Amino acid sequence: MKARRWLRLVGAVAALALLPSSAHAQKKKKPKATDAAPAAAAPAAAPAAGGEIELDAPATPPPDQAGAQPAATGDATAGAAAGGATSGGICEIDPSACPKPEDIQKAANRPVNADIYAVEQIYALRRHRLEINPYFGVTLNDQFVSHDGPGLGLNFYITNVLAVGVSGNWYGGLNADSDFNFENRRAAHLSVPLNEYQWGGNLNFTYVPVYGKFAGFNEFIFGYDAFLLGGLGAISTRPIPVIDPDNRTFQYKPNLDVDLGIGLRIFFSRWFAVTLEIRDYIYDERLENTQVATGTSANGTPAAQDPGTWYGQDKLTNNVAAQLGVSIFLPFSWEYRLPK
Repeated sequence: MKARRWLRLVGAVAALALLPSSAHAQKKKKPKATDAAPAAAAPAAAPAAGGEIELDAPATPPPDQAGAQPAATGDATAGAAAGGATSGGICEIDPSACPKPEDIQKAANRPVNADIYAVEQIYALRRHRLEINPYFGVTLNDQFVSHDGPGLGLNFYITNVLAVGVSGNWYGGLNADSDFNFENRRAAHLSVPLNEYQWGGNLNFTYVPVYGKFAGFNEFIFGYDAFLLGGLGAISTRPIPVIDPDNRTFQYKPNLDVDLGIGLRIFFSRWFAVTLEIRDYIYDERLENTQVATGTSANGTPAAQDPGTWYGQDKLTNNVAAQLGVSIFLPFSWEYRLPK
C-alpha cells in the first residue's frame, strides 16, 4: 500500500512539472472578424522568433498606447507594417487613382510655358486722384449744322467709382452749315431754323460700374473702365439768321441744359488713358421765326426790323456729341493699402 501511494505522489509531481511545457506549446488563436480591435487601438508587437507569448496578456492595449495605431489614410503598406489589417484606402480600391513613380517623373520633366501674366486686382486706382480730360467733340444728330469743338473736363474721384467734376466746351467760330442745307436753301428758297453755339459748361457726377482688363494683340493686357455721367449746366446759343438775314441779327444767350452720357476709358499706363464718350446735351432752344413780319411797328419802323418779331417757337433740343480725348491722372502713382 505504501509503495502505491508513493508511486501516485511521484506521478502527480511529474505531471505538475510538465504543465508549463505544454502551455508554451499552445498556439495563439486567430481573432474572429467580429472581435477585431478598434481602429484607434495599437496592435500588439509580433513576438520574436522562438520567443514566448503570455497567456494572460490583455486583449486590448492600455489607453496610453491607443494612439499608436497608424491612421487609415489609404496607405495599405503602412498599416501592414504596423501589424494591423489594411483599411481599404483609395489605392487599394482603385489603383489607377494613385500616381505611379513613372507618372510623377514624367510630369516633372514636362516643359513649362514661361508666358505667364501676373494680373493685379485693379490696374489703375482712381480714389483721391484728379483726372484731366481734354477732348474734341463732334455732333452726331444734326444734319443741317455741326457743333464741333474742343473741351476740357476735370474730375476728382471721391471713391474708386464716384467722381465729381466740371466740363467745358467751346464752339465759337467752329459751327458749320451743312452743304445739303445750303444747296437746298439756294435752289428751293426753303430753309429750316438753325442755331449755333458759343460755349457750354456743366457740373457732372461720374459713376464707374464696370472695370477690368482685356488682352490685345495677343501680347499686351490693357485696363479699362466704363462709366456713366450726368449733370446740370448752361449752353450759350443763338439762331442763325437764314429766313431774313438782311434784317435779323441775333445775340448769344445762355440756356439751362442737362447732360447725360456714357463713356469708355482704356488705360495705356497707370496714369494715361484714351477716353471715348457719347453725351447728350438737352436744352430748350429758341428758334428763328419762319415768318417775316410786314407793316410798320409802333415806333414807325418796319416790323421786319423789330427784334420782337424775329423769334419763333421754343423747341426741346438734343445735341448728341461723340467726344474723343485722353485722360491724365494726378498723382501719377499710388500705393495699395490692404486691410489689416
